[in-house]
Amino acid sequence: MPVAPPTVADAPTWGRVAEDGTVYVRTADGERAVGQYPEGTAEEALTFFVRRFEALAFEVDLLEKRIATGTVATGDAEASLTKLRGEVVGANAVGDLGSLEERLTALESLIEEQRAARKAERAQRVEQARARMAQIADEAEKVAAGNDWRNGANRLRDLLEEWKGLSRQDKTSDDALWRRFSTARTTYTRRRKAHFAEQNQAREGARQIKERLVAEAEALADSTDWGPTAGKYRDLMQKWKAAGPAPKDVDDALWKRFRGAQDTFFGARDAANAALDEEFAANAEVKEALLAEAEALLPIEDIKVAKEKFRGIAERWEAAGKVPRARIKELEARIRKVEQAIRSFEDEQWRRTDPEKSARANEMVTKLETAIADVEADLAKAREAGNAKKVAELEENLASRQAFLEMARRTSQEFSG
Repeated sequence: MPVAPPTVADAPTWGRVAEDGTVYVRTADGERAVGQYPEGTAEEALTFFVRRFEALAFEVDLLEKRIATGTVATGDAEASLTKLRGEVVGANAVGDLGSLEERLTALESLIEEQRAARKAERAQRVEQARARMAQIADEAEKVAAGNDWRNGANRLRDLLEEWKGLSRQDKTSDDALWRRFSTARTTYTRRRKAHFAEQNQAREGARQIKERLVAEAEALADSTDWGPTAGKYRDLMQKWKAAGPAPKDVDDALWKRFRGAQDTFFGARDAANAALDEEFAANAEVKEALLAEAEALLPIEDIKVAKEKFRGIAERWEAAGKVPRARIKELEARIRKVEQAIRSFEDEQWRRTDPEKSARANEMVTKLETAIADVEADLAKAREAGNAKKVAELEENLASRQAFLEMARRTSQEFSG
């Protein structure tokens, strides 16, 4: 069962800090030094080594969960357990290390139980594989007796791949089941070939239909009635697909003529659309000028002014009308980029003035200022006492805290805008 890591409040239960900054952890065998933390307070020292214990406890929790869920192989679990035990035993941390060792010991039994269970599972899988082979042979014989020419071959291939992945049995059982499966596949293949031989007759009928469709397509190639004619070509394509395949060499030649007629029509339609694009070129120039106005808003200095100007630009953008199709994506991407920059700036401005974060930053400044005042008072006393060593220590401490204070003040200023 996971043990709650010690907090700063109850850390003295598991450890203490000597006057020279040495930190000790209490164990069943007595106290043991785990390190030194001469720069900070006793509370800070305990907190530092408690955090180390929390990290070890987290690793134990994680390993327990992985092993309990069976997501890790037995060998890997043992290796992880050995490694983690080496980290826990004699760890330089403050906390109930004994309970962590007990939990790791309990995991040894669980790993052995899982090893036995997996061995039984393997034996069961072998028996299940034999039963599945018999089922595959039964299903293959049913496919061989049916007339599903499109899906039957695929199903037999899938069954063959599944067969190859099954656990091997004794040779006698294997060979008998394999003969049934192989015979079914051979029977199906022969019947399928006979079926498609009959279908060749149907291909001749498909040739005649496609020849008529080609004639219709070629008759429409010079039409300028763009919308209705495009619809007729879609209908002809549907009929082409429904006709089925003609003999291979004939099918390719007919398709070349059919596609050629389509290309002629749609090429002419595209040319007509290109002419329209020329008409819209002036609209693109208007939008380019609007983009210059919009992009000039970046980088943003006054969000209110930027939003107001962009609103007017957007209204004129919509009024400018259509642009050539080749320019749509480019122009829209640029205007959206400016819009997104304005939105991001507004979001960032809100984030920087978040009252909760600002309060936390101000609180940190206040705490540091108080701590610095205390250090300065101690420093003055040490100087009066002529304690050079103490003066040096306090001066170093003061410089460090003042550096942190400067950073905290800059952060507070950022949040306050």
